Order: sequence, then C-alpha cells, then structure tokens
Amino acid sequence: MSDHSPGNDETRTADHSPASSGKVAVEAQRFARSRKASLIGAIFMMATSAIGPGFITQTATFTATLGAALAFGILASILIDFAIQLNVWRMITVSGKRASDLANAAIPYSGYLLAVLVIIGGFVFNIGNIAGAGLGINAMLGLDPRIGGLISALIAIGIFISKKAGIAIDRAMIVLGLVMIALTIYVAIVSQPPVGDALRQTVLPDFIDFAAITTIVGGTVGGYITYAGAHRLLDSGTAGPENIKEVSRAAVNGILVTGIMRYILFLAVLGVVASGVVIDTSSAQANPAAQAFQFTAGEWGLRAFGLVFWAAGISSVIGAAYTSVSFFTVFFKNMTDRARSYTTVGFVAVSLVIYLIVGTTPAALLVFAGGFNGLVLPVGLTIFMYIGWFRRDLLGGHKHPVWLLVVGTIVTALTWYMGARSVVPIFQFLGY
Repeated sequence: MSDHSPGNDETRTADHSPASSGKVAVEAQRFARSRKASLIGAIFMMATSAIGPGFITQTATFTATLGAALAFGILASILIDFAIQLNVWRMITVSGKRASDLANAAIPYSGYLLAVLVIIGGFVFNIGNIAGAGLGINAMLGLDPRIGGLISALIAIGIFISKKAGIAIDRAMIVLGLVMIALTIYVAIVSQPPVGDALRQTVLPDFIDFAAITTIVGGTVGGYITYAGAHRLLDSGTAGPENIKEVSRAAVNGILVTGIMRYILFLAVLGVVASGVVIDTSSAQANPAAQAFQFTAGEWGLRAFGLVFWAAGISSVIGAAYTSVSFFTVFFKNMTDRARSYTTVGFVAVSLVIYLIVGTTPAALLVFAGGFNGLVLPVGLTIFMYIGWFRRDLLGGHKHPVWLLVVGTIVTALTWYMGARSVVPIFQFLGY
C-alpha cells in the first residue's frame, strides 16, 4: 500500500499532534536536564576526589618542606591530569565499557589486574579519606578524630542506601565542591602568598622532588580517581560516540576546576610558610593543613579548615567507594544495583573498621595513599595507551585523536620513570 494511504495519514497526523509533540518536548527537556546534571556530577566527582584530604595534606606537607618549588609539581600534576583524563574518559565512554571490561577485551586478564590494583588503592585512599574526615570534624568541633571518622562514614553509608542515591551523590559533589572552593579562595587571599616567586618556580623550579610530584599526581589522578568521572557518566547513560563532545567538555571543565583549586590551595599554604611560620610535619598528631589555616585566620580559620577538610573527606569517601566498587563488576558480571549498593556500604564499613583498629597517623597515611596510587597509575595508563594505538576497534568506531595518544604515551613513560625514582621515598612516609 502506498505511503499516502489514509491509514498512514492518520498515523502521521497522530504522531505530530500538539499533545504528542508537547509530550516529546517535555521528555527531551527532562533528558537534557538529567544529562546535564550527570555531567556536572561527574565533573565534581572527579574534582572533589582529586582535591580530597590526601591532596590537601600532601600540599601542606610538601609546601612546608619545599616552599615555592612545589609550584612546578602542581603544574606537572595538572598537565599530566589533562593527558590522562582526556584519553581515559573518551575511551571509556565511546566504548560503553567500564575500564576493567575494556582492558580485558584488549588484553586478556589485564582488566582483572587493573581492578585488583584500583580496589586495593581505593581501600588505601578510603582509609585515609575517613581519617581525613575525622580530622576535619576534630578541627571544626573538637571531637576525637575516630569519632569524627565514624560519623562521616555513617553519613556516606546513608547516602548510598538512599533510594535516590544517584541524585544524592550528584548533589553532594556539587555542594561540597562549592564549599571547598569558596573557603579555600578566602584563605588564599588572607594568607597573602608571594605570587611572583610561585609563578617563576612554576616553570623554573629551584629543584625538582620526584617523590613529591609522584605523590601529588597519585593523590589527584591516581588509582580510582582516573576512572571516577567516566564510570559516573556510564551509569547515567552518557556513553557512545555521539556524546563525545559533551564528555570531552566535562573532562576539560573538571580538570580546570581541579587545577585552579590545586594552585589556590598551594598559594594559601605558601603564604603561611613564606611568613616565617614553621609548620609541624613530623609529629604523630601533626595536621599540617590545619596549622596553615589556623595561622592564617586564627580560631575561625581552624574551624573553616575543619569544614573544608571534612567536605573533602566525605566527598572523597563517596567517590572512592563508588568508583572502586564499580570495578567489582568485572568479577561479578550479573551484579545487581542492590548488590552494588550493599557492596559499596561494605567497602566503606571495612575501611572504617581498618582505620579504627590500625590507628595509623592520619597525615602520614594520607601522604602515603597518594604515593601508592601514583605507583599504581602507570599500569592502567599503559593498558589504555595500548588500546588507543592497537585496539581502536573497541572504541565504537570513534577515531581517537593521534595527538592525544602521543601526549598520553609520553605521560605514561613519565609516570613509570617517576614511580621508579619514588618507590623507596614513598614507603618511607609510613616509616619503612
């Protein structure tokens, strides 16, 4: 029958009726808002994970010992971040596969190795994150850090068992990220850092400390952080080559947010160090970042730091648990959403128990966590560079930019070199 038959005309008319068109428009707007919220959530999940208690403590510790020379390490971490996130986010989202599944498809069993390393690194991170959140509550309210860690872990668990956990996670990332940005900018302005010297040493450092750079890089883009935003996008349905522009924009925006925050935090602590204040980085109860905030703005500064540090800690607990558990699916293919939620709760609970039992000095653990994940980082990067160069068939027909692969390969080689130079110093953070 012809396409112009009455029946087809009626169908065509019904499809384009005002009511139907209005419904389609509403659904399209709802989808657009949902995707935008997921992209923003992914940005802040990466950003707040990258600017967690580990990075704050690492920045304060190394700024106290290296001074303005750390500016080069901050710049290096930002540039490395660009190369890593743009490559990894694009590959994961266009393939529609989680990092470990994509790795297994490219190199048999490599995904299992990657998953084990990320999960172990996630545990190390999360123990430190809970400790950091406890230190934040201690600085903010004076409670024992262990009690603060317990409270923070329970809050994180409450978010995950919520019926609207996805929405709660997205909103938590945005709110806590904005709190961190506003308070840190204030402290950076008040501390009046030597900006000129910092800018000079950003490109011409007096000396280079590879252990510090490896630790900073590991604390900002190592371990689970590399995959946090990309896995969040997969869960929200933002996958496939058709979304590559939005994904790339989200990755770049996330990197810019973290990069700016890293430098502002560095300047805030540098202002305190340059004023002649000696920050304790060695004693068992040392909390270098808290000292910097307190010296900058007195008692109010300490309380403000507590809020920032707690926000960083709780958001990083959420990010570490959420992303680390997403790697469990490579071992359990039929894992349901409910099982994932329970596993995530268990991940946080086990991390909490280890923190309460071991009682390792939080500051030392936070610095070590960054270093350890900096050592893990090159393994995953090597796998993804192999995919980019030799297994483009897994990328959904997407032509991955050659310049990104070249930069990513250079960065991968650099992370191997820095890791080899830093293994011993990193484990010395724990006294070994």
